[in-house]
This record gives sequence, structure tokens and C-alpha cells, in this order.
Amino acid sequence: MLKISVRDQDVQKALRHLSERDAKVAITWALNDAAADVLQHVQDRMDEVFDRPTRFTKNAFTIRGARPSKLEAEVMERPTVGKRHYLKTQEFGGPRGQTGLEGLLSARLAYDGHIQAAVPASGAKLDAFGNWSTGERNQALSAVQSQRDKTANTTDTSRKRNRKRAGFFVPRAGSKLSPGIWRRNPDGSIQKVLHFTSVAPVYRERLGFFDGAAEVYADRLPGHLRRTLAKMVERRAAKA
Repeated sequence: MLKISVRDQDVQKALRHLSERDAKVAITWALNDAAADVLQHVQDRMDEVFDRPTRFTKNAFTIRGARPSKLEAEVMERPTVGKRHYLKTQEFGGPRGQTGLEGLLSARLAYDGHIQAAVPASGAKLDAFGNWSTGERNQALSAVQSQRDKTANTTDTSRKRNRKRAGFFVPRAGSKLSPGIWRRNPDGSIQKVLHFTSVAPVYRERLGFFDGAAEVYADRLPGHLRRTLAKMVERRAAKA
């Protein structure tokens, strides 16, 4: 919980000229404006800390706004991503859980070893954010029979029909090739596109969300309060 006390003569003077209801409305505006500043700070921190953060990452947080009956604004995880998001690990450090792709491979792939994590290898095609491209990922999962929808997996018929298309495979146990998914190019050369490891990636504490948020909130709220209370005083004076 973050407690901020405001000692400002302009604020105290404005409060004396407003009803309790009007004061609460003005404070609500200020709290929500300060929360918006905190949210912007968090997103800016992501640009500094992460390499090309995706929209999914930057939109992980939202604002639960204050209202006159509850003078509390909260910057929080979106309920739709809270259970699957990795930012908690980025904030506090430590091992991260499996991604959706890693869980899918663990459950569907015919593989003798344990897949705790899977990361793009040097031969992978990457998107603008540096992640494994969706197109190649889907082709690879289909080829190794690991799509969530089994009907999307590559069949012998479709493989024969597209002989000139790159194929994907997982080396058998005892192979000289390292664990992961490899691409067999039409010219016969092979490249590794996804690396398997049985060890969970461990992140160091680096995002600094809470400390930065407290500083931004404490710095911005007094100014927002002075502005919104003055705005409410002007509004009431105009109606008088």
C-alpha cells in the first residue's frame, strides 16, 4: 500500500470552498491522472529494460480507476494476462514458468527428454520483436506433430505435395545433433531453429516497477490535486 499525504496551502484553501462530494470528485480526477502517469512510467521502463517489448508485454497492466465512493486508484495486471504473464519474474527475479509453447511441446511432442524451456536458435526466423516468427513456428509445430489442433499437423500426403518446402524434425536420442527443432532446407542443409533445455531460465531482478511507481506517484499527485481542486472551484463559482 502506498500512502501519500499532501500538505499544500492551495489544496487546503480549495477544500474549504467545496462540498464533500465536489472535493471527492476532484480528488478522483487527480488519483486517476496520477495512476495514468504511473502506467506510462511502467511502459517507458519496459522500453529501457527489454529489447523491443511486444504489445502483449506493454499492455500487461491497466488502471482500476478511483471513484468518489472509493478514493483509490490502482495500476494492476490485466485479468486476461495475469495468470500467464512473465513480468512478475522480471520484477522479482528467479526462475520463470513454462510459456504456452513450452507447455505444448512438453505435452504433445514425442521426445525422450524433458523440455522445461525452448528458445529460438541461431537459424530461427525472427519477427520485428526478436521472437520466433509465427509462420515458421506453426510450420515447425505441424511438422513435428505438436499443434494443439491435431488436424493442423503435417500429414504424409501434404509432405509429399510440398517437397520443395523446408521440413522440420527433432533429432532422435543419441543423435550428434543437440536437442531442439531443426529445419531441413530444400537444398539439404540443416539449421537449428529451437533449442530445448531441461533447466528453467532464471531472471535477475531488473524491471524496478514498484520503486519507480512509488516515486512517480508521490511526485505527480500533489500537482494533480492542486489542478483538479482549482478546476472544481472554478466550475462551482461559474454556476453560482
